[in-house]
Amino acid sequence: MTKDYSSRKLERKQRRCEAIIHTDVGIESSEKPTCFLAILNAGLSTGLTEESVLSNAIQYAPVQQVIMLPNKSYCFLKCDNVNNAERIYNHMHGRAGLEQRGGVVYLSYFKSLPICKEENIWTKPLPEGLVLLPDFLTESEENMLLKAINIEDVEQSDLKHRRVKHFGYQFIYGENNVDPTKPLNEKIPNECDILWPLLKTEMTKLGLPTWDWDVPDQLTVNIYEPGQGIPPHVDTHSAFLDPIFSLSLFGDVVMDFRRGSDRQPLKLLRRSMLVMSGASRYDWTHGITPRTLDVVPSETGLTVMPRQKRISLTFRRLRRGPCDCTFPTLCDSRINAQSNLCPVITDVIAAQLEEKNVHSVYDCIAPHFSETRHTPWPRVAEFLRSFQTGSVLLDIGCGNGKYLQCNNNALTIGCDRSSGLINACLERAKIISETSTNLPNAFRCDCLHVPVRSQAVDGCISIAVIHHLATAERRLAAIREMARLLRPGGRALIYVWAKDQRANDNKKSAYLLQNKALNKNKTTVEQQRQCAAAEVQQQQTEQFEPLIPGAPQLPVHTNRTDFMQQDVLVPWKLKGASVANKDANNSAPSSTYLRYYHVFESGELEAMLAQVPDVELVQSYYDQGNHCVIFERRQK
Repeated sequence: MTKDYSSRKLERKQRRCEAIIHTDVGIESSEKPTCFLAILNAGLSTGLTEESVLSNAIQYAPVQQVIMLPNKSYCFLKCDNVNNAERIYNHMHGRAGLEQRGGVVYLSYFKSLPICKEENIWTKPLPEGLVLLPDFLTESEENMLLKAINIEDVEQSDLKHRRVKHFGYQFIYGENNVDPTKPLNEKIPNECDILWPLLKTEMTKLGLPTWDWDVPDQLTVNIYEPGQGIPPHVDTHSAFLDPIFSLSLFGDVVMDFRRGSDRQPLKLLRRSMLVMSGASRYDWTHGITPRTLDVVPSETGLTVMPRQKRISLTFRRLRRGPCDCTFPTLCDSRINAQSNLCPVITDVIAAQLEEKNVHSVYDCIAPHFSETRHTPWPRVAEFLRSFQTGSVLLDIGCGNGKYLQCNNNALTIGCDRSSGLINACLERAKIISETSTNLPNAFRCDCLHVPVRSQAVDGCISIAVIHHLATAERRLAAIREMARLLRPGGRALIYVWAKDQRANDNKKSAYLLQNKALNKNKTTVEQQRQCAAAEVQQQQTEQFEPLIPGAPQLPVHTNRTDFMQQDVLVPWKLKGASVANKDANNSAPSSTYLRYYHVFESGELEAMLAQVPDVELVQSYYDQGNHCVIFERRQK
């Protein structure tokens, strides 16, 4: 009787999850075994990884493909035949140990897989200009180079993710550049001279062009332990010539190359030489995801490769002058030249722009905005809960106060520039007062001038605030103000919108996933842009005041699409609540308000923090379309 009840309960869970999957991605489950399996109750949103799925499944049968959908609590596997799929199903269905929280997972067969990515990403051609030369060195030559660079002398860097050593010139992290006027005393070891004639010979054999300069003059040595990586990046155009060489020693790793929505993984073998030139050097980012296992192709499909310690030697030649490449999107020389053509925003104009397109807007939309902001972000709540009992915490830009009760053992105070949001915060306090004595405390002020004495708080957060400040100087001033408030040893957390809303393994952020029409292919991005521009233009004519004299002409961003520029106006559509005001179509009237945003490039927030004295970067990460940093005030 108990067994029958358990079986029926499990079956009901399966049917519910199968219905959700059918609604989400339009594929049907199958009563009969097929080559396609779904893990119904574990996916990216529960903390499951592709490496974990694969390492468990291949214990029982080969796997051809794993599909992990962003923000979903399910995932898919494809086998080359039904028998292999049945083996995996029989060994994993109803068993514990795979899901992150240790619960039981259950599986179902499906008639097909969701169409979300290419069948086998490993078979795609490499980016233009990317060449991998395997077995470039012998083991004895590898040992000679390791001895020459003296890896035991490589110290832990401020990056916290890996150990780094520079030869020839110091690479300046934060600025992503070098100072050619300050060469290092330690030059590239002479033992590396064996590489260049060998490399030119191998390139000539393959019929590939060689470079038009002599030898590199800058070397960066990175030591990666298992689980460490490096964020996606492009080596600064104006800093280095083309090409760039990367020699892998001691271990293998998978490096990801990305350009827009394109992704190409490449397995870097021990003692292989990687040559990045042309588009692969200038127009594709490259990075290594921090993890202990890599998914790699095998003779039977996919398998996992445990990471080992790896040492990379990246050789570059300094550029003396601006870059003249034909890839302007990521070219700092072109971007800086374009920026120099833009009018300088004075502090007065910036304040006027913020008043018109930030402060006034939030006062108008405060009730509606508050309705959409009710659940604390998990990693922000986790940061607040990390403070001990009796700590004083300050939320600068607290909005409706949703973070003020994350740590009931601390005194948490909020402040915000918008009187409308402060009122929403106080209304929230009235509701909470019926069930709790720990009521939110909040007051009105500007994030640039917080009326709290210096070194008075243990912790501070600024969530989605400083991206509303209209100049780099004002954004930096806001960070300095946070640092002023912290006690020695105190910590602060900042969240800002990211320009790249796909930085998490090229998966769409929650912001982009809200574009339901685009996700269902009902319309194109360009059509949405045209409709949004037409609507905003009409409302500007009817209700918006003329632009502030001296302020730049800012583009109006199309909501829930990728950002094309860093400084934009983002619409907020305020829907009316009055039934009496509904039109003939039974829909409430709406008004569109434009909010100023400066969306941040990768590394920009860290570079600003490097300009603030007496603080140290503790952690930087990307969280659902936001760049985030945690920093600490140094102990005196």
